[in-house]
Amino acid sequence: MSLISEQMRAAVGGIVDWRVSFPVAASDIRRWAIAVYHPEPPPRRFLDDGPGLIAPEELNPFAWAVADQMTPAVAPGLRDTDKPEKALGIIGPGLTHQLNGGSEVTYGAPIRSGDVIRAETRLHAYRERAGRMGPMLITVFEVEWTNQDGARVKLGHDTSIRY
Repeated sequence: MSLISEQMRAAVGGIVDWRVSFPVAASDIRRWAIAVYHPEPPPRRFLDDGPGLIAPEELNPFAWAVADQMTPAVAPGLRDTDKPEKALGIIGPGLTHQLNGGSEVTYGAPIRSGDVIRAETRLHAYRERAGRMGPMLITVFEVEWTNQDGARVKLGHDTSIRY
């Protein structure tokens, strides 16, 4: 018996989460660079004023607050391994354990001061494997960040393993 229902297969490509950042401030970029490079000083390019100060690639414009976001299907903080399926309005596999299976990221256009970033997380793929603890469901999410001009800033794939 498969852990992946027809409903789940049909939901691949659906949006499970989205967020919009506040405009990225030059001070956000400077503080992020200081934290990333600590204890060394960050490169001057992350500190000097100028039109469109460019952020380190790793900057997370959602780290402190978001301007807008999708209403969560499951209350924040609650452990629920079926969150992605609930966000899509379908029944999940009902597995009880979950762990992080890793992430891959490709960066595109740089984030600059003044940018507003939209993050969209889509259900990208399901796979099944047999594990020592029984059947495992491997779920891959595609996370795309775009700026206010529609340019792709970041494309990532996050893997979750449920069993």
